[in-house]
Amino acid sequence: MTRLIVAPGKYIQGPGELDRLAEHTGQLGSRAFAIADEFVMNLTQERITASYAKAGATVTMERFQGEITQAEIDRLCGRCKEFQADIVVGIGGGKTLDTAKAVAYYTGNIPVVIVPTIASTDAPCSALSVIYKEDGSFDRYLFLPSNPAAVIVDTAIIANAPARLLVAGMGDALATYFEARAVQRANKMNIAGGKGTQAAMALARLCYETLLQEGIKAKAAAEAHVITEALERIVEANTLLSGIGFESCGLAGAHAIHDGLTALEDTHGAYHGEKVAFGTLCQLVLENAPLDEIEEVIEFCLNLGLPVTLADLGVKTIREEEIRKVAELACAEGETIYNMPFEVTPEKVYAAILAADRLGHLYKEG
Repeated sequence: MTRLIVAPGKYIQGPGELDRLAEHTGQLGSRAFAIADEFVMNLTQERITASYAKAGATVTMERFQGEITQAEIDRLCGRCKEFQADIVVGIGGGKTLDTAKAVAYYTGNIPVVIVPTIASTDAPCSALSVIYKEDGSFDRYLFLPSNPAAVIVDTAIIANAPARLLVAGMGDALATYFEARAVQRANKMNIAGGKGTQAAMALARLCYETLLQEGIKAKAAAEAHVITEALERIVEANTLLSGIGFESCGLAGAHAIHDGLTALEDTHGAYHGEKVAFGTLCQLVLENAPLDEIEEVIEFCLNLGLPVTLADLGVKTIREEEIRKVAELACAEGETIYNMPFEVTPEKVYAAILAADRLGHLYKEG
């Protein structure tokens, strides 16, 4: 039985790290192809250009058009090859970062450096890209042969982003321990293709403990746009602990239910981590977790403003056929919900979603 843990080559976190980007990437390549959306490019381009000029290296920046589809990946691959890049740098949010990883892979698997400007998902550290269809619904997972060569997090940028994004990252990280535990109980494989290690499970558990201990304090810091020790710890939990935890332990029900929820147009205004937070509650109901554990998760979500009902995700009218579609998509062939330690059916998932929604309403109403 192979046990396996994976992680980025380096993880660097602290205020001002963006200004040292060329220094951090210098050993990996000298012709950097940087991908960022228009907002992030306007925010960071001057600093990035100055960093590479100081280092005597070359960088070109290309705009990401907003959705990680195969067509957008192909377009950026063409530009990357034209530039003859020997390293790809992704700067921005989850979709930009996943796009950069995919572009590096399809362009000869050259090194990729990831620079998140928000801490809204655990995507940065992983050897995984989530691909979407043109209509915004989930398409497929792209499993990559290696993790990013480096992940560089400038906490000064994170602190100046909207607090909702940091909270969404906590919603994504909330699932890590519970999914890891389910996979461990089922004795299933992790995303990297082996069984989880004690170290990975310890990181997943530490991720959850950090959320409970530091989450509210970190949200307050993010709302004030200041860097505190609590914010630093939550950025690490959202990015590194959750990233290694989910990839090296595995995914289960929460992310599968998230994937199903993406098919509902009403949920498109909710962030990935917000849907995952509700998916976590659904998973706990599905596995009939102890009430005190469910209450702890609901209280955490309510304190931070994370969704605990379908209405919180934008679904104002519950239609049976739509929720059944979510359940069926969550149970699609190859979905991570089959890492749960018992038989799962669309009917069981349908029931869990509606029961979780009712529990959320009960606790919101006091």
